[in-house]
Amino acid sequence: MIDIQYSSEVRAAKEAGQPIVALESTIITHGMPHPQNIEVAAQVEQDIRDAGAVPATMAVLNGKLHVGLESEQLQELGRAQGVAKISRADMAACMSGGGTGATTVAATMIAARFAGIEVFATGGIGGVHQGAETTFDISADLHELAQTSVTVVAAGAKAILDLAKTLEVLETLGVPVIAFGQDEFPAFWSAKSPLAAPLRMDSTEEIAKAHAMRRALGIPGGQLVANPIPDADQIPAKELAPIIAAAQADADAHRITGKGVTPYLLQRIFEQTEGRSLTANIALVRNNARLAARIATALSAHDAQVCPIVPMPGTA
Repeated sequence: MIDIQYSSEVRAAKEAGQPIVALESTIITHGMPHPQNIEVAAQVEQDIRDAGAVPATMAVLNGKLHVGLESEQLQELGRAQGVAKISRADMAACMSGGGTGATTVAATMIAARFAGIEVFATGGIGGVHQGAETTFDISADLHELAQTSVTVVAAGAKAILDLAKTLEVLETLGVPVIAFGQDEFPAFWSAKSPLAAPLRMDSTEEIAKAHAMRRALGIPGGQLVANPIPDADQIPAKELAPIIAAAQADADAHRITGKGVTPYLLQRIFEQTEGRSLTANIALVRNNARLAARIATALSAHDAQVCPIVPMPGTA
């Protein structure tokens, strides 16, 4: 039996049947320096509240799965050193060993499923890395989307990846990829890419109904909602392409591999864009959080029409 520690806000939301949005915690521990990490995490949580839902930041603290963090816990996690970055492969080991870990996309989806939360907001998912035909470097995020029934709102996949191959793998795994409000698949820092999205939906109600229908059909896995970064905040793809290519060549020259590739590339791109990539990253995360809150609200309204609210164990 998993001992889930709910924050007071999330527990109250579950008891009241309010919409809840899951959030990852690697943005706090690995995404940016202190104190900006705490400030951004708090702002994203507030964006969700302002949009009518309740935020649930996931983390493993001293071996216990936390669904939602109290303010002091978020502050402590933001200052902590040596926090593990956990995914499907090492989440159980972290918990069984009493460790502390920040959740990636895959781990956050697992935590959300255990907590009965069906909508999750992140920045961008992982995917197929450049050169994966020889390195086999493919993110666990894609397989998690294929088996864990959570709708994930992201600004597409990270632009440092092979986006075409990422879409191909998602198609093979049967994951619905839904572009919100446009036909093109967004490319993280850029609102559009040359790639067509498999599906397009223009309202949160459509997305919520599609999620509910997959649930009713018993189809495993979630949905990827590709939400383009606002035009005012994006960095055009044409400007980014040579910067990304140079960063990748630099990583190859230094023989950076495995888990070290993504943080290395992101740091090089941050330097070459003079910090604009981080500013855009923050903007797209906030934009995704607001959309996820609206989807969670639409899903809650849909479910309220077909089933009553069931009190949490021990609260009735």
